[in-house]
Amino acid sequence: MLRAITARFGVALQYPEFRRLWMANASSQAASWALIVTRGWLIYRESGSSFLVGLATFAAMAPMLVVPPIIGVLADRIDRRRILLIAYTVDAAQSATLMVLALTGLLEVWMVLTLSLVNGISRATQLPTSQALAATLVPSNQLLNALSLNASTQHGSRLFGPGIVTPLLAIAGAPMAFGVSVVLYLIALRQARSLAPQPPEPSSGQSFIADFLGGLAYVYDRPVMRLMLLILVAHCGLTMAFESLLPSFAHNQLGAGDEGFGSLMMGVGSGAFVASLFVAGLQTHRGRGNALIVTGLLSGVGQVLLSLTDSLVVGIAAAAIMGGAQAAFMTIGQAVTQSIATNEFRGRVASINSFSLGGMMAMMNLFNGSIADEIGAQSLLLIYGMVFALVVAVTMIPPTGRQVYGRAAIPEAHLA
Repeated sequence: MLRAITARFGVALQYPEFRRLWMANASSQAASWALIVTRGWLIYRESGSSFLVGLATFAAMAPMLVVPPIIGVLADRIDRRRILLIAYTVDAAQSATLMVLALTGLLEVWMVLTLSLVNGISRATQLPTSQALAATLVPSNQLLNALSLNASTQHGSRLFGPGIVTPLLAIAGAPMAFGVSVVLYLIALRQARSLAPQPPEPSSGQSFIADFLGGLAYVYDRPVMRLMLLILVAHCGLTMAFESLLPSFAHNQLGAGDEGFGSLMMGVGSGAFVASLFVAGLQTHRGRGNALIVTGLLSGVGQVLLSLTDSLVVGIAAAAIMGGAQAAFMTIGQAVTQSIATNEFRGRVASINSFSLGGMMAMMNLFNGSIADEIGAQSLLLIYGMVFALVVAVTMIPPTGRQVYGRAAIPEAHLA
């Protein structure tokens, strides 16, 4: 029984190189979400301002607007393993700096914002690099499973990172929580060091800018990839830019104490982890499309359910539904784009994903944080959830949308 489950849902983990990358991603993503919760908890506790929480989140995500296009070209030109080693080293150093400043009582909000930017630059480097690298470490027939498992580290970390630091924040405060991030980044660094060097594809001989523009043209010329990316952008902006809203929502709507924000994030993470593993077992284009429809609708509906509750327990359950649907939708969507791409373009395709999705989340978190105190986090969650459910319904109508959602086969002309 266990062997059958592993053969379907975890088959890519039988490849040692992919397994090491998967463990590095799991550890680094848990560290990142531990930082998100700790920073949000600390800033809201000190200032009571949703805007400052949103500003910190924006600082951590804003590099997605600048860094991925650069990293995407580099990841197609130089050893992707080396890029990850540098990124993990920087992250461990900035987390250690936060820990020392918190221990000495010198940590101020502006310092948190500055180091959030450093963390954001590093994370914007990691995400497209690891996504492109994961796609090269397994045979092509295991690509969806590998990308799903890789995505499960990103989404499941919403459970494990906050799950570790939430009780620590209540007991020992921010210094210990920052220390957890240091340890997790060091584990990721060790796993990445054990990877074999990953020589890139032969250079195109073009300039840096020409290579980047070539990646944009590559995505634009593939209608299925193009529409999938646009839907993912809408998904990130409307359903995944909630980090700046949850501290205020937990405090004002749910009447929860300091543990409310972390508990909701754990709910999101638990649903995300389970859903990502489920997606890893999808083996057909039709099944993947059906799951994309269901999880797209639930991404919006789950957020609506969360906005309507005034109980922390019910809120955690609604957050789990929302988080599971969001994780599955993003995992399948990114697998669609990578399955169409050839290896020489995978770094740039992954970077366009990260640039578009992370950039949208950064801007929306800043926007949400700036208006949440006036409009209310509950109203924003409700409106955004309803709008995205409508987006899914509308994009199922055109022929390309039917191909995206598995209702029709993708023509060879659209594929790599």
